[in-house]
Amino acid sequence: MRLNSPQINLITKACAKASRSLIRDFGEIENLQVSKKGPGDFVTSADKRTEKILIDELQKAHPEYGIITEETGIINKSNLKNRWIIDPIDGTMNFLNGIPQFAISVGYEEEGEIKCGVIFNPIMNEMFCAEKGNGAFLNNKRIRVSNKKNLKDAIVVTGGPKGASKIREKIFSEYVNISNNVSNVRKFGSAALDMAYVACGRFDAYWQREINYWDIAAGIIILKEAGGFVNFFEEDINFPLKKNIIGSNSNIHEKLSELLNKKDIE
Repeated sequence: MRLNSPQINLITKACAKASRSLIRDFGEIENLQVSKKGPGDFVTSADKRTEKILIDELQKAHPEYGIITEETGIINKSNLKNRWIIDPIDGTMNFLNGIPQFAISVGYEEEGEIKCGVIFNPIMNEMFCAEKGNGAFLNNKRIRVSNKKNLKDAIVVTGGPKGASKIREKIFSEYVNISNNVSNVRKFGSAALDMAYVACGRFDAYWQREINYWDIAAGIIILKEAGGFVNFFEEDINFPLKKNIIGSNSNIHEKLSELLNKKDIE
């Protein structure tokens, strides 16, 4: 395994440490203190604890780095050159309901580009890692996107709209359109794992509107390094941390983009 940069080593160590308490919490799900944060979006004590461990570990090595994270927000705002992008539990609703489809996601961004990232599902013990130029790996084994050539044969994954979305009908319309042109559409509840699964060929493509940057940051580099294409479309400069994303293998990317009827931006 060639993933030996200081950043990757630091992230994997932080994820491993944070996962220990997360696994314990998942085993005692009914005892967790749950507070409602907003429609369709919940936060747990486990979420905050995991985030704190990750931040503490990363700041030990680089106290000056910026951090974008779901719960705390932005730390060291003035540092735009080096930033950690953290989602302590991506797939919170799955976690709360005892469904083992969630992950810790940490990406490292340098000069506005994701250079490396880790997505770790602690319950399944699956760690997806990648860094620019060195390929993508699942538990030390090299992974590649699928070679599915026809969109009609593809299994595509998405997340659907959040409860508060103002474009719910538009998203549902796109869902129907894509469903009619692919083999199957899945909704698994974790954007990070959705992208990781495209990277290792379990799914052939992923698309999502209004997704948070921290949900997909690590997935961007993992999917690219696995040979996939990632594009953002209809970017809103007023909400830089909200993304509309398409990720897939190279064979079906253009056709999927056409179904969404959008001009992709590299």
